[in-house]
Amino acid sequence: MHKVQIIGSDSNRASAARGLTRRRAIRIIAAAAGLPLMIAAVRATAPAGQFFNWQGEVLGAFSELTLWHSDAALARRTILKIRGEIARYERIFSLYQADSEISRLNAAGALPRPSPELRALIEESQRFGVLSAGAFDISVQPLWRLYEAHFWSHTDIVQDIVARARDVARDLVDFRRIETSAGRIAFAREGMGITLNSVAQGFITDAIADLLRNEGFESAVVDLGEFRTLGRHPDGRAWRLGIRDALAASGVARTVELDDMALAVSGGYGTTFEPTGRFHHIFDPQTGASANKLADVAVIGPRATAANGIATAICVAGEERAAALLAACPGTRALLTRPDGTSVTMAPAASA
Repeated sequence: MHKVQIIGSDSNRASAARGLTRRRAIRIIAAAAGLPLMIAAVRATAPAGQFFNWQGEVLGAFSELTLWHSDAALARRTILKIRGEIARYERIFSLYQADSEISRLNAAGALPRPSPELRALIEESQRFGVLSAGAFDISVQPLWRLYEAHFWSHTDIVQDIVARARDVARDLVDFRRIETSAGRIAFAREGMGITLNSVAQGFITDAIADLLRNEGFESAVVDLGEFRTLGRHPDGRAWRLGIRDALAASGVARTVELDDMALAVSGGYGTTFEPTGRFHHIFDPQTGASANKLADVAVIGPRATAANGIATAICVAGEERAAALLAACPGTRALLTRPDGTSVTMAPAASA
């Protein structure tokens, strides 16, 4: 059961130790404490139908589906289909499964006969890399390995982690050095690696939302690391979600209402390597350092994949480049939290 609360975008430390690079920062606000999620406020006025709920883990993050439908048998069949699709995507994108496509690519430096989904998402990520002038870069996995070995596993403690990170970024981080074709994906240099956590959760979220729409669902919330809503809440209002306070251990900083839209949140507090929070999982690909220009970025848009990528890019690039980045993805807007706690709402650049 859920009470009115907000849960951070990371799983617990144990999950982080397995390599989690993003953290959920939002949670649907329950209608009333002690009652199943989203049900209490609509019992008296809701149309014929009922809620169906699934919870699980996707790419290391707690995930949830909330579906509204009048056909219980269809809802249960659809949830089974979704679970099968999630398992298939895990076999492609999961950094936790040693035999996944991305794990095999990172281990060998090349992958023959990649799935269409892996190739498509890498190429989409490279497009984000170009649009963001390198602020978004999926080839930062060597930086994750460096920080994990220094701060967590203590298998490679270095005297100057900032200098070492700068060297790693210079030598091994460059999305343009990833070669893709239908027959093969390969890295140009030994030691390179990729993480798709900054877009794969959005990609899976979009895929499952599209599946639900094709199955006839008109009211649902898909929470698979990022959020995507279908239609409106059964009582006629928009779906209401809370975003945690980026500068506090708990609490809701703001609420947003979504109607057939997606929401993605990126913030350094998601996975921190040490108590001060200076070193965290959102890396500046140019310097190798953690990006600290903003406390967090929430992007709202039509598709979770784009919202996911743009949120990460803005975290790295900073407020001054946010409007131009949003302009690259029509229909998006962003809520930025600065390190001093002030916030600003950003729209696409008018000239774009």
